[in-house]
Amino acid sequence: MRLASKIALVSGAGTLKKSFSAADQVGNGAACAIRFAREGALVVCTDRSLAAAQETAAMIRKEGGQAEAFELDVTDTPRIEAVVEEVLRRHGGVDVLHNNVGIEIQGDLLAVTDEAWDQVMAVNLRGAMAMSRAIVPSMRSRGGGSIINVSSTASLKWSPMQFLSYSTAKAGLNHMTRVIARQYAAEQVRCNCIVPGMIRTPHADALYAGEAEAAEGHRIRDARCPMGRQGSPWDIANAALFLASDEAAYVTGCLMVVDGGASL
Repeated sequence: MRLASKIALVSGAGTLKKSFSAADQVGNGAACAIRFAREGALVVCTDRSLAAAQETAAMIRKEGGQAEAFELDVTDTPRIEAVVEEVLRRHGGVDVLHNNVGIEIQGDLLAVTDEAWDQVMAVNLRGAMAMSRAIVPSMRSRGGGSIINVSSTASLKWSPMQFLSYSTAKAGLNHMTRVIARQYAAEQVRCNCIVPGMIRTPHADALYAGEAEAAEGHRIRDARCPMGRQGSPWDIANAALFLASDEAAYVTGCLMVVDGGASL
């Protein structure tokens, strides 16, 4: 198993579905948590919704894996520190940190409000920073570790969906990934970033008001992808597994685009 004996902490490990989402659908964070567990990791599932984190942990345990669940809002620094302290007390350290949390608030330059801008930056950029800040000391003391951030191809180019704050926060996350990677390379703390394109998730369903609108929206999204289809959360999970594993021991500062060619 590629992650045997490793401790992995996943933020945003839950799946919050729309009423019309498929019953067996999982989000990117849940897929990554499940994939890590299938490869032998003990997975700490965290989410702003404790019920969502517990659902993913239960799925892992049902398959015979090891998982725990914690409620964690990444904008709450004292809570981050408390959860990390408890995880370190129980398990001695964290080998893999997967920062999956992200939100969008629609608005171009002339529509975005200060409040929306600050909220998106707090969740999408400061949240990943605060999680990394809390865990890197443990990784350094353990002789290394892997941080995986989740960005978006919206960080690389203009998007027809007008989410200026989201695109900008994700671009900041890309660069923060590189800075952290270079800063701690000598201590074998790796930091890489997955850059997803259009992925068919329950989170994507939230862009639409109802089932019919979602079906048409996903048809359009499929057509925009050079491969003729959106990706799956398992495509993101497979990329995350590589970056988490020792197979990527010499990979750091990478922006791994997983988009079926959509950004080309």
